[in-house]
Parts: sequence; C-alpha cells; structure tokens
Amino acid sequence: MSQKTASSAVNTNLATILNYAAKCLPPYLWQRITRRLPDGKQHLIITIADHFELASTTDGRGYAPRAVQLERLENWCTEYPKNFDQFRDSEGHAFKHTYFFPAEQYDEALLAQLSHFCHAGWGEVEIHLHHGMHEPATSESTRQQIVCFRDILAQKHGCLSYEKGDSAPKYAFVHGNFALANCAQGYGCGVDSEMQILADTGCYVDMSFPTSAFHPGQVGILNSLYECALPLGTRAPHRRGNRLRVGQPISIFPFLVQGPWMLDFDRSSRTGLGRIENGAISHANSPSLRRLSLWKKAAISVLGRPDWIFVKIHTHAMAPSDTDVVLRGPMQRFLSQLMEGAQARGEILHFASAREMANIVIAACEGREGNPGDYRDHRYRLVPEFSPVEARNSVATN
Repeated sequence: MSQKTASSAVNTNLATILNYAAKCLPPYLWQRITRRLPDGKQHLIITIADHFELASTTDGRGYAPRAVQLERLENWCTEYPKNFDQFRDSEGHAFKHTYFFPAEQYDEALLAQLSHFCHAGWGEVEIHLHHGMHEPATSESTRQQIVCFRDILAQKHGCLSYEKGDSAPKYAFVHGNFALANCAQGYGCGVDSEMQILADTGCYVDMSFPTSAFHPGQVGILNSLYECALPLGTRAPHRRGNRLRVGQPISIFPFLVQGPWMLDFDRSSRTGLGRIENGAISHANSPSLRRLSLWKKAAISVLGRPDWIFVKIHTHAMAPSDTDVVLRGPMQRFLSQLMEGAQARGEILHFASAREMANIVIAACEGREGNPGDYRDHRYRLVPEFSPVEARNSVATN
C-alpha cells in the first residue's frame, strides 16, 4: 500500500483531530510570531523527495501489473529530460527528483533502468520502506530488509553515496505511511528501535515529515532541521529534538530535514476554509507561486544561517492521478514562473538532491559560508565511476 493511500485510510475522528492540533498549533503559532525571512538575497535550496512507487494503483489496493510499471517508468524516463532540461538553477544544475524507491517493491530490471536514468544526471535513488501494515514488523526483519536493499542499490546499481575513508554505503530515507520509529501508534511500523537501526546501517538523513493532515504520526516539531534529543533506540526519538545551528557540527545521525507545515487560508481550497500546506505536490495541490511564498515563510534553516532556506517538497509521481501534474504542464509552468521571477523576489535558486541538501545542511552547521551550492558533495559523495555526462550521452542515444 502506498504511503499516500494508506495515510488517507487513517481514521480522522474528533480525538485524532484534537490530538493533531494540540501537537501542531502551539509550535506553529510561536514560529509565526518569532520567525521572519531575512532581508536581502535568499538562497533557496529546493529538493523534491519523490516516493517513487511504480506499483501504485488508483484505488490503493495491491500492486499494478509489472507491464504497467514498466510503461510508467519508460514514459517517465523518455519525457522527463525533454520537459525539464530547460529548467536550470543558478549554477546550471537541472531540476531533479530524488527517487525514494520502496525496498519491498524491488525489481532488478526496473531499478536498473531508473539508476541508469539517474546516472545521466536526472536524479538520485535513495531508500523508502513500507512495512508493518498487516502485523508489526520486527527489528530483525527491518534491519535485514534495509541492509539487503542498501547493498543491492550500491553494489548492483551504483546508487547511494559514500563517506571518505568508509567503504559502507550511506543513504537518505523516507518511511512509508509517516510511521518512522513506530510513531503512528503502532500503525505501519511496529519497530521502536528503528531509528537506531537506520543509524547502524548508514542512514544520515530522514525526510519523512511532515505528515498528511491529521495523521497520528505527526510529531510536535515543525519546519525544522534537527537532531533527535531522545535515545535512538526508543520509540519515536524524533518527537523531541535539538535544532541545528551554525558552529555546532551534527553529532547524531540520522538528522531530520522537514518540509514546510503551514496554515493556508485559501478560500479556493476544497473545503472553502483553507488547508494545511505540507509541501505535497499532487493533482489536488499543484505547485504555485502562492505555495512557494508559504514554503519560504516556513523559514526552514540552520540557526545562524537564515539566508540559506531549505525547501523540501514531496510527491508520489507514479500515483496515476498525480503523474500529469509532476511530469508535465503544471510543474513546467511553476518552474518557469519560479525562474523568471527569482531575481525580482531576491532568490538564488539551487536545485538539489536529498543527498546534496543534506550535505549543504552539514556544511552550514560546520560554519561554511558563501555559495551553498559549493557544498553539494561536502561529506557524502556518489561513486565516481558512474559519470553523469557519460550516462547522459548513453541515454540520449538509446
């Protein structure tokens, strides 16, 4: 079951809504009082975390046939370069996705095609996982599943990254169903020690949050870059955190990069009363400059470096209802408006993968200055023999 579909199945009764509001409204209101965008130029580091579930179905039940999955991937790999090659950031980098591929849906041929596409410079592959849906997962099965998929991605497909002097692959992570470290009251996980497992197996950053509206997995920390403040072996250690700041290198991994959580009183919303802005790109929520202004107002940054604003948005590009928005006109129009008006809005754009964004966050904490784009490969680097230039030429000739 996809993260998007499963999360919609959560019972949003009154108690759930009140609990969600109690967690989110106090920190949100305090941030709106205390946070302000800095004057002058603002560096926007933009990452799209794509929960890339080729097997998504319209009704959320079961998996789409393999032939359908193959057709979806081929269409994506064919259309994406044509539709988005023109959109380049201030340094000439293409707008790219980070494809968080579900470990439980691994298919060697499909992953080979996706990784080849990414080696051509159109994104990077990282780890996604849905488990514990029908019965709680165990720490043993979770560790085994992550390690197995990690090593397949690294050794067979040339994905993931490495730290200097360490031969073990490192990875970014998104948990299915927003249930990281059993934070959703036993739903969609079951493993209290999951964060420790991630740390032990080379995960350096989690990008699962925020949740969909009224989901029980939502924590009371919003719009933040932070370390866990509770022991990693405890349930949901990310429900308490220490915000990252300049001059204090990160010491607890994985750290968390959150996307925006804002209240949007847009009368044109489906309810007519407004909605919760959580950075999701879908058929119901196309990207727009209005939404961009909210993402910026969330002011997600490292303390002491307010002009480096981190905008992590997310999507389910292979969900049948969402593909057109993400792959074609709506996203193209948004990127065109984003780039055309950037100078007037005082923005310097940096399109980054999840890995690159995490590296830039780490550099900021270490006190690095100047152009954040200089730190895309600051700590975690891709395998050098997979050359984006050579792969791009190969893609172009196939």
